[in-house]
Amino acid sequence: MINSVAIQGVKGSFHHIVSQQYFDANINVNEFLTFDEVVDSVLDKKSDAAIMAIENSIAGSILPNYALIDSQGLHIVGEHYLDIQHHLMALPNQRIEDIKEVHSHPMALLQCKAFLKNHPHIKLVEDRDTAEVAARIHKENIKNIAAIASKLASELFELDIIAESIQTIKHNETRFFIVKSKNSEIPTEDINKASIKFELDHKRGSLATILNVLSDCKLNLTKIQSLPKIETPWKYAFFVDITFETYSDYAKAKSIMEIMAQDFKVLGEYKNAKQ
Repeated sequence: MINSVAIQGVKGSFHHIVSQQYFDANINVNEFLTFDEVVDSVLDKKSDAAIMAIENSIAGSILPNYALIDSQGLHIVGEHYLDIQHHLMALPNQRIEDIKEVHSHPMALLQCKAFLKNHPHIKLVEDRDTAEVAARIHKENIKNIAAIASKLASELFELDIIAESIQTIKHNETRFFIVKSKNSEIPTEDINKASIKFELDHKRGSLATILNVLSDCKLNLTKIQSLPKIETPWKYAFFVDITFETYSDYAKAKSIMEIMAQDFKVLGEYKNAKQ
């Protein structure tokens, strides 16, 4: 039973929106400004679960979050995809010509690069969280500074949207993991996706051999991400997402990979959100 969830950011952030969509509007939300604090909240049992952004369709994977989930022994119990619409917002009765600076998370600034380039008079300032900037502008009544955040943030903090959907690519989606400190209680028959991690020797064809195992066992590779091992230069861990129709096919592949790969680890078994 999940009664509380930890998020990076404040109410009005995209993590907050995911908490409402994945769970419901009544879930108790614990707000933190860093993912390290989010993870600690789960490990210290102050939150039942956490929501962590893991990749974006424009900006790519969020590698530090993969590393956090792995190193802290968290278990992925679900995933959620959110359509990300970035809006430029500020205190009422201001035009874009009045804006001198825009503050937002580096990822949001990156995703809105083309729009911002058309307004060279605006200084770009990296900040910790999209919605937290919106809250600060409202609380401190800051003029001539805009935030890039969600529509929910504009409503919560009474800001006017100066420009809608300013992200460079209009279909901008972020994938989020739902993580817990223990394995989920999802019934086997409902599991059709898994996230795994393994390491391989520097031998020709070693990765191809693992990929052949996935293919032979009727598994579909949906993502592969390499992450360098800091303590071992030029050695990499592979994070892989796979989907399957039957759990028995996955179980067969898993038993083979446990023998063939080094440090094989299941990060999570859950339901595919893209069905």
